[in-house]
Amino acid sequence: MSIKVRYFASLKESIGRSNDHLEITGLATVADVWRYANPNKALPDNSLAAVNMDYVELNSAVKDGDEVAFFPPVTGG
Repeated sequence: MSIKVRYFASLKESIGRSNDHLEITGLATVADVWRYANPNKALPDNSLAAVNMDYVELNSAVKDGDEVAFFPPVTGG
């Protein structure tokens, strides 16, 4: 399965990269993608995720060709 992973804002800074391209088998959810791409780093609390530019829950399914994005909560004023 081919998955593109993108990181934004403070997540990008803390991880030290803006994206990953994963070629893997056996993934089922967005949370699995995070764990595979960042095995030694927990996803920070309140982080948001999107699959193909739609907000999703961490237990949402992923499939071949999906783009998964992770970013911190958005605040505004």
